Amino acid sequence: MTKLASRVQALTPSSTLAITAKAKELKAQGYDVIGLGAGEPDFNTPQHIIDAAVNSMNEGQTKYTPSAGLPQLKAEIAKKLKRDQGLEYKPSEIIVGSGAKHVLYTLFQAILDEGDEVIIPTPYWVSYPEQVKLALGTPIFVTASEENSFKITAQQLEESITSKTKAIIINSPSNPTGMLYTKEELQELGEVCLKHDILIISDEIYEKLVYQGAKHVSIAELSPELKSQTMVINGVSKSHSMTGWRIGYAAGNEAIVKAMTNLASHSTSNPTTTAQYGAIAAYAGTQEPVEEMRKAFEQRLNTIYDQLTAIPGVTCLKPQGAFYLFPNVKQAAIAANFATVDEFAAALLEEALVAVVPGSGFGAPDNMRLSYATSLEQLEKAVGRISKFVSEKMAQVR
Repeated sequence: MTKLASRVQALTPSSTLAITAKAKELKAQGYDVIGLGAGEPDFNTPQHIIDAAVNSMNEGQTKYTPSAGLPQLKAEIAKKLKRDQGLEYKPSEIIVGSGAKHVLYTLFQAILDEGDEVIIPTPYWVSYPEQVKLALGTPIFVTASEENSFKITAQQLEESITSKTKAIIINSPSNPTGMLYTKEELQELGEVCLKHDILIISDEIYEKLVYQGAKHVSIAELSPELKSQTMVINGVSKSHSMTGWRIGYAAGNEAIVKAMTNLASHSTSNPTTTAQYGAIAAYAGTQEPVEEMRKAFEQRLNTIYDQLTAIPGVTCLKPQGAFYLFPNVKQAAIAANFATVDEFAAALLEEALVAVVPGSGFGAPDNMRLSYATSLEQLEKAVGRISKFVSEKMAQVR
């Protein structure tokens, strides 16, 4: 047997994909499983986007494109960034990739040498630390406490910086917590990054999904200095319900974008041509479907939040964005006689047929993530099952 590389042996499998696979397995066996693990909208891609992609194929647009993406798509991304954030980027400062995840992977490969440190606030999206490790970097975790709405402070950032610190990841709105950084909070973090010349990686993939009158702010829009210090990561997956199309982008430093482009030319050649034409339509066409989806998510959140937090031992900050609830269920797990939330979540799937993602995969072992990117009927049914499961387990302990 060929020995596997140590970097892949050290990888932790994606907990979100693992729980989704287990839920599908049980469904295939005939069980009525309600899956709250998936990180994708349950709506179909808007029809005008599908039509644009089909038309592109019928018109013969089925060949290679430039490695950094179609010029037309980069032009639409530049317009979107100008329209929404007031940011101006040249085509040479934008790279399109096969989803925001792949763009992040390429970015880490382009900027990290062995031992370089990347500051990652906890809770974090499961792929951040694994991608840093694959680039031979070192993830440095900084706890964003529940008491501070799952956000780190400028002081925490300052105390975490070493001579090896290369970058920090800011994910707002956050996966898994749904929390948003305010303009003032971002300004304070940005000043620390400028002081120490640290690259800011601003993951804004959930930018369009904000609630309760909240406003998304990109750290890059706060000053020219912060713009030059920031790589903005975004895409059409969440905003336009195009997760399977795999189109994301990075906008920022021209030298970094060029390095990423060179790397992409030897890995993917280019993002899928048809999907790029769909993304052009997503940004150039009507944005009404985006707002319709946002309103539906907000309605679901407002409906099930109170039901979830009424369960004994469950507390939860109300998210301002994305489509996840991230409740602290430690007390519920203990009261139901489970040693860990991981065990609690496993039993919830096996016995109550509700699939959630344990918070340990996000660096927060007292929590679990529930996606409300499914129908309101299914959500209420799922929360009802969770409530019944907790009550029955607590009764057995008594």
